[in-house]
Amino acid sequence: MSDRLTIITIFCMSFIGGCASDRQHSDLDIQMSDARNKPRGIIEPLPTYPSAELFHYTSLALRSPFEPPVIVIGDEKVSGSAVPAPNQSRGKEPLELFSYASLSMVGTLAKDSRIWALVDDGEGRVHRVQAGNYLGRNFGIITHIDTHDIEIMETVPDGKGGWINRPRTMAMEESVTRKEKEK
Repeated sequence: MSDRLTIITIFCMSFIGGCASDRQHSDLDIQMSDARNKPRGIIEPLPTYPSAELFHYTSLALRSPFEPPVIVIGDEKVSGSAVPAPNQSRGKEPLELFSYASLSMVGTLAKDSRIWALVDDGEGRVHRVQAGNYLGRNFGIITHIDTHDIEIMETVPDGKGGWINRPRTMAMEESVTRKEKEK
């Protein structure tokens, strides 16, 4: 048994000694030293561009060109009863700077008897709103919040110099409601 153990020990020692020789990697060492001694390249600096000119958009209060206009044909009025002009000197709330089309309801929060809606402004920010808050560019006031939609009353021009109320509903995004159903 001791002869076998001696043979296995000698075999293991020679095997380990054979792996430790540097003769196998001498060509790699030469190539690495050549690479280290070569001159390094010069990286050109990034080009400079003139700064963008600031542009102040002055038509925020006007109708969005991406929404259909209120059309009045002949002497008929757009459906709805006349209402007083909205208070244009009132301080704007953050969501009034966005068009209605860019806003989307993404959820709700509730505590006790109060309910808030979560509205994405289309620029990556989510705002918490409740009944009485304003949103959109058409003086839209939130009248009711439900678990899956927000009811809004907008005050829009009637095309004859007056104003009318237009009800709108913002439903929760389909992808959000689908995720809730899967849970």
